[in-house]
Amino acid sequence: MSTNSNTVSRRKEAEGGGLHNTLVYIRQHWQLYLIFLMPALLLTLIFKYAPMSGILIASHNPFKGVMGSKWVGLKHFTRFLTSPDFLGYLANTLKLSVYSLLWGFPVPIILALLLNRIQRAGIKKKVQLILYLPNFVSVIVLCGIVRIFLSVTGPVNLLLGTDLNFMTMPGAFRTIYIVSGIWQTAGWASIMYTASLANASQELREAAIMDGANILQQIRTVEWPAIKDMVVIQFILQAGNIMSIGFEKAYALQTDLNLPASEIIATYVYRKGLIDGDYSFSTAVGLFNTVINVILLIVVNKIVAKMNDGQGL
Repeated sequence: MSTNSNTVSRRKEAEGGGLHNTLVYIRQHWQLYLIFLMPALLLTLIFKYAPMSGILIASHNPFKGVMGSKWVGLKHFTRFLTSPDFLGYLANTLKLSVYSLLWGFPVPIILALLLNRIQRAGIKKKVQLILYLPNFVSVIVLCGIVRIFLSVTGPVNLLLGTDLNFMTMPGAFRTIYIVSGIWQTAGWASIMYTASLANASQELREAAIMDGANILQQIRTVEWPAIKDMVVIQFILQAGNIMSIGFEKAYALQTDLNLPASEIIATYVYRKGLIDGDYSFSTAVGLFNTVINVILLIVVNKIVAKMNDGQGL
């Protein structure tokens, strides 16, 4: 325990010293930072932070303006949280996002490890091209392809010898959503891990092979340390966006019959805001979604930080 405490304390002292040196350097060269960072800072403030003032709509009537309308406080939040459909929308959102994370997150890592095993550059480039290509297919086009393949007269029913319309089955919606998402994004997401694997020591790999290490042992001792930090960062980012599931794909795959499984918070906001014109209520629901995302991001970041300090992951 004392050794771990000393290691953590030395790490914190080093980080503190590095921060001090960085602040001194910025103070000495503030003109350069002003020139190069000001355009990006202004664009961020104008297009990212300024529109955030729109969250005031959640407590006002947008047609009368913020100053001309009555402050209603948490009325719309209470209306959503006490709605009989709230738990259903929340459960659908969490199931889609959590299952997508659990099933989809390891796939790019596995693809990168497999690609790293291909020795011939020509074959590796062709395989990468095939894997990356689905990422450039539009989400709407992808949903159209899925609908055609899973229709009553589609290829899937022809292969299975059935006449099922999978798009009308609530029980099949999550599987369709998750599998199509993995197919579209896994190859492109593996790029970061493939780039990180380029930093893996070839000398250590050759030494492991000479020592008789099998493929799994080589991955654990040589390749995994090279991508571990990238895996942690990506997991934090994806876990923090659990509630920010894609609206376009869920809406494009929706049918009247699969609504019990496909209606999520994002599609509910669209229906209430743009279709029903209830802007204040839909803004409140969207803000609730964002707050949950921020809380999840902070919690996951804290958990991973504890794991890194305590177990050296």
